[in-house]
Amino acid sequence: MDAFEQIWQYSTQDGPNAPLGDKRLEPLREPIARHAAELKQRLADTQPRHLDGVLEFATRAYRRPLTAAETTELRGLYGKLRAEELPHEDAIRLTLARVLVAPAFLYRLEKAAPATEPGPVSDSELASRLSYFLWSSAPDAELRALADAGKLHEPAVLAAQMRRMLHDPRVRRLATEFACQWIHVRDFDHLDEKSDRFFPTFTALRGAMYEESLRFFTDLFQRDGAVPDILAADYTFLNEPLAKHYGIPGVSGDEWRRVDGMKKLGRGGILGMATTLAKNSGASRTSPILRGNWVAEALLGDRLPKPPKDVPRLPEEENADTLTVRQLTEKHTTDPRCAGCHVRIDPFGFALEGFDAIGRQRDKDLADRPIDVKATLANGTPLDGLDGLRTYLLTTRRREFLDQFCRKLLGYALGRAVQLSDRPLLAEMRTQLETHDGHITAALETIVRSRPFLQIRGKAMVDVE
Repeated sequence: MDAFEQIWQYSTQDGPNAPLGDKRLEPLREPIARHAAELKQRLADTQPRHLDGVLEFATRAYRRPLTAAETTELRGLYGKLRAEELPHEDAIRLTLARVLVAPAFLYRLEKAAPATEPGPVSDSELASRLSYFLWSSAPDAELRALADAGKLHEPAVLAAQMRRMLHDPRVRRLATEFACQWIHVRDFDHLDEKSDRFFPTFTALRGAMYEESLRFFTDLFQRDGAVPDILAADYTFLNEPLAKHYGIPGVSGDEWRRVDGMKKLGRGGILGMATTLAKNSGASRTSPILRGNWVAEALLGDRLPKPPKDVPRLPEEENADTLTVRQLTEKHTTDPRCAGCHVRIDPFGFALEGFDAIGRQRDKDLADRPIDVKATLANGTPLDGLDGLRTYLLTTRRREFLDQFCRKLLGYALGRAVQLSDRPLLAEMRTQLETHDGHITAALETIVRSRPFLQIRGKAMVDVE
């Protein structure tokens, strides 16, 4: 029994009001004072290590080794604060604050060579590029170690690290920041534009809807799935509440799981997800125009002009007019100012009318009128519901879909708009996808091995694009 346990025993054995001045405590005062002095000395002895810890943290915060000047500055700041008789804890806290307000922490700075030609980024800068591309975060210890050793730029090492990072749970951030932004559903769990009167279950389910999309893309990246599976997948990820919303039997419990056989149940891929269907609908009704425009622009990369400002608005509710949403939408094609776009996008939206404004399957609208999911494209191609639209996108428009995926992925990886000079790289990405059965790592590896990803423009270069 040490001195502290004895004090506790003596001070409680006679009840809560026992006097602490009991003579039995006298022999224990010296050990307590000695322990306190030893603790105080240990704290003083470890103070230099606390500053070393701040410097080590700074290397991670800056995502590269500190320069000699930065090390001197931080040590000098701590010494200055201590010379002003500031307590050690406060001096460490302020030194740490200096790290957190430094431009090297707040910005991803890269040093361009003073030349008229592009030059390679440093290994530390490359580690940041790769990590923020795949993880939306700073490099981990393994990446930093390879960068410090000057090995990360080696093609085989870089490719191996890319594959390692894809298997890490942090790749979920690629699903969030790239995939969900690309298909316009990022932060779907905060969507509050649905009518509680018509869709009272939506608010409670929107988090599960978003989780389905996140898990779908995370799985695609982690297992090196094929890009066409974004549209063609015969599986999804469900828990019981979302499965009930979709009308899918045999799923019980709140835990998430992969569920196969979606196509025979009228779903499959992002076209049948509640996130994309609900995001591209109105508050109280579906919108073939929004859904068709999303397919054309987000998935195929078509560029459409903005609608005229004086176009009449459709009713906010499906049962507010004697005409169906489809019939009201079709009236726009009689306006010469609108017809050019509507014949391109409306058939896509009509093919998805078998889903209501929160992604449930239906064969009648809110006014109990039958739903028609058949449509004909401007070139005469017929579409029949989700299956027909999916088949058309994966066959006739397969190239445009792959091109759009490559454009969006490359722009995200480089953190800038895709430029004319990127066309050869985009063509190589698509070629690699076709050569490797669409597997997504073919496109990813093409990017991380490319000159735009590995190099930085020289300071003296003239921007001619």
